[in-house]
Amino acid sequence: MGLAALVIEAAGIATVSLSMVPDFTAAAGAPRVAAIEYPCGVPLGMPGDRAGQMAVLRAALDVLRTATRPGQVVDLPFVWPDPPRASRFEPPEPPPIAQLLKRQPWLLRRLLSGDIPSHDAA
Repeated sequence: MGLAALVIEAAGIATVSLSMVPDFTAAAGAPRVAAIEYPCGVPLGMPGDRAGQMAVLRAALDVLRTATRPGQVVDLPFVWPDPPRASRFEPPEPPPIAQLLKRQPWLLRRLLSGDIPSHDAA
C-alpha cells in the first residue's frame, strides 16, 4: 500500500493509508498513515454500520490535513466494540509473516528497514 501511495503522490495526488499495522505501512513508504485498531479485513468498521464507517473515513481523510511530516502515523480515536476473539475477523492462525517473526523476532528490524527476509529465512 505504501508503494502505491508513493506513485499516486508523485502524480500530484495526496494520499493517506488506513492501516491496522501502521508501523509496517509507514515502513513501506506510505506518506501519511491513519492508524486504526480494528481487526484485519474491516478497516472501516462493522459491516452495515454506515455512520461508523463514515466517521472512520472522515477521520482518515482529516489526516491529509493534519499530518505534517513524511511517514507520519496518526492514531485514529476509534475502539472496536467487541473483544478481538469475539469479532470472528481474526484469522484462525497467524499469517505466515507473524509466525516467522514469532520464531525469529530479530528479523523484525530487517523487515522494518526494508530488508525483506527471503523464504530461506524460515
